[in-house]
Amino acid sequence: MDTEITLRVDGAAHPLTVDTRTTLLDALRERLRNTSPKKGCDHGQCGACTVLLDGRRVNSCLVLAVTVGDAEVTTSNGLATDGQPHPLHRSFVRRDAFQCGYCTPGQICSAAGVLEEARAGWPSAVTADLTAAVELTDTEIRERMSGNLCRCAAYAHIVPAVADVAAAEGVRR
Repeated sequence: MDTEITLRVDGAAHPLTVDTRTTLLDALRERLRNTSPKKGCDHGQCGACTVLLDGRRVNSCLVLAVTVGDAEVTTSNGLATDGQPHPLHRSFVRRDAFQCGYCTPGQICSAAGVLEEARAGWPSAVTADLTAAVELTDTEIRERMSGNLCRCAAYAHIVPAVADVAAAEGVRR
């Protein structure tokens, strides 16, 4: 069954007619030609399709497009401002935190979500003191980014790339 929806992606509204079974990932890639989120496993296990949905990270392969409603979808491309790369983009380049680059857009969206979660004080599975402010240590970054896999094993560079931005933005380290 087809239905009409409007997806707000990276600040622009896109009216679409989609099958009710269409995932957000497929709507982004196949209908809107937004190649930022990647189709990796298509089962929510690799994180290559990670986008932000009203600022919270989601695996877009697990979200039906018809359920998005008025939420703002932000891809890695949408994190840029006025044509300037986001600090995470610059940090990933500076730290060589990508190799083939396939997982990079999902990694960057996830990292943006990690920074917001830390600012909001949300603990993770490795947060030592649940009553204290979250400190975004390397262990915290690793845990919070664990849903994003990299086949090239750029992990040793991803953690410092995220840590650099956290420090520059005043997220407690």
